[in-house]
Amino acid sequence: MLTLFGACAVTFMMLMYALESRGSQFVLFFGFGCLLSSAYGFLAGAWPFGVVEVIWAVVAFARYRGLQRSPSAAI
Repeated sequence: MLTLFGACAVTFMMLMYALESRGSQFVLFFGFGCLLSSAYGFLAGAWPFGVVEVIWAVVAFARYRGLQRSPSAAI
């Protein structure tokens, strides 16, 4: 069950990354996907993966905030 959760989390994250050019909401969704992947990493005992995914989530949320401040900015 944990492997299925991890596969779904990483698939969602990568799909949102691929769709980022379609709108800033996909950057936000990518951040949430990173948090899901991070949760999987910690639950699976792969804490370095979990830490890296948290960092990616922080970067994605910061990018989303920046895009909201200047909607004409390129991704």
